[in-house]
Amino acid sequence: MKEYLLKLFNEAANKIPELKEITLQFDVPKSEDHGDLSSNAAMMLSKKLKKNPREIAKLIIDSINIDNSVISKIEVAGPGFINFFFHPNFFSDVINHIVTEQDNFGRSDKFKGRKANVEFVSANPTGPLTVGHGRNAVVGDTVANLLEWIGYEVDREYYFNNAGRQMRVLGDSVRLRYLELLGEKIDFPEDYYQGEYIKDIARLLFDEHGDKLKDEDAEGIFKLTAEREIFKDIKKSLNKLNINHKIFFNENSLYEEGKIEQLLRTFEEKNLSYEKDGAVWLRLTELGKEQDKVIVKSTGEPTYRLPDIAYHITKFQRGYDLMVDLFGSDHNATYPDVLAGLQALGYDVSKVKVLIHQFVTITKDGEIVKMSTRKANYITLDELVDEVGKDVVRYFFNMRNITSHMNFDLTLAKKQSDENPVFYLQYAHARICSIIRTVSKENLVANYNNLHLLNSTEEIQLLKKLNLFKEEVLYAAENFETHRICTYLEELATLFHKFYTFRRILGSEKDIAEARLALVNAVKIVLKNGLSILGVSAPEQM
Repeated sequence: MKEYLLKLFNEAANKIPELKEITLQFDVPKSEDHGDLSSNAAMMLSKKLKKNPREIAKLIIDSINIDNSVISKIEVAGPGFINFFFHPNFFSDVINHIVTEQDNFGRSDKFKGRKANVEFVSANPTGPLTVGHGRNAVVGDTVANLLEWIGYEVDREYYFNNAGRQMRVLGDSVRLRYLELLGEKIDFPEDYYQGEYIKDIARLLFDEHGDKLKDEDAEGIFKLTAEREIFKDIKKSLNKLNINHKIFFNENSLYEEGKIEQLLRTFEEKNLSYEKDGAVWLRLTELGKEQDKVIVKSTGEPTYRLPDIAYHITKFQRGYDLMVDLFGSDHNATYPDVLAGLQALGYDVSKVKVLIHQFVTITKDGEIVKMSTRKANYITLDELVDEVGKDVVRYFFNMRNITSHMNFDLTLAKKQSDENPVFYLQYAHARICSIIRTVSKENLVANYNNLHLLNSTEEIQLLKKLNLFKEEVLYAAENFETHRICTYLEELATLFHKFYTFRRILGSEKDIAEARLALVNAVKIVLKNGLSILGVSAPEQM
């Protein structure tokens, strides 16, 4: 529907050039009495044209070539909204598109030929993935899915650091647990990694080497083994959610390949950095920021800004048209410095989209389940998947806007009822599959020539919702809002259940029954496609 109206408004722009200067928006009115789609274009043009919005609305309508077989009515409402009423036959045509395109319905070629990089998870290999990492992982993978649905070629990337203090502490944590296995009395530091997985890695080394490693340095075999085993577990955890990264980028390679030194020289040559108190500072005040920031400490150790800028330069060099970074809210105040540094070097930072997600709280029976990574009284992502299943984990992490804090309700997640949105959607799909199996025994087949018979309120509402799917996918992808797909699917399932309550297939007159069967076939396809974007299965039986 929106695509059709965009074409009409583009034609109208030949007579009203100012239409090209505004961002056209078409919204679904809250009340069906106000049409199927509404535009506020007339009000947006009021200042430009110095005319009353209602007068401008009439001018726009007069500039549109209306096909009465598509749009049955246009009216001006309120202060100048233009309300469009589409012909019922326009809606029923969507069924033919859906059954023709099948699994591809909802896809778009809008960004075909463009490359995108989605960097997500990016947890250093110091321990198992937790539920906090889970939200990042699921949303990141779903954003990648959405971008693929609108034509992008997408690389999923994992950025990690296997050097620095965190990794030294990890290696020493394993070393001390290994010495405990040798019978030594160890005073284990409180700020070291406490989890059972550290003891498991130490046990692995003990079983393989006995006491031969008692004089080994923490940063040798202890750190290397810990990194290898933890990364192996991280990849297994992600694989349980059908998440597979194409690229694993090691921050350390930036140092080994001289990219950090090269970047420091470039900043110095462009007079973008200076030395003060033994440290190197980036001139962020000259880039519009409130204060300059340290990029190399007086100890010689770089701050996060330097490798992050160097890392993003590699993405630009790899030729991506869009680079998406998904971070937790602890990065909220830091990433603007990286973007400012890139911009100062002449890179087009409009190609970089930073998504910040809020933290996750796990609740059970109304009580918060406390978590702490080092103390190891946390819920791992594996434990969450084992407890509630892959589909629930993926759906729950997607169903809320990432800008809001999320309560993951374990009690709700395990319910096999309509209260659980995953069950509700999967049941709708399975119910349609059951209907199709049942009616096939009565020799009923879908008839796509009788779609004009679908004219009841429940049928029209379903058809309108089906018409919005492709536009909803495009909007969700362009705005990186995975939760919109969840909202759309829940609304579609609600309309289907309502339809099935009032408009039966078996027992209806044959032509109507076969048209309704065509309708539920289309709903089934769209439900499955929407769930596949979210990475959730669509079972045929429950």
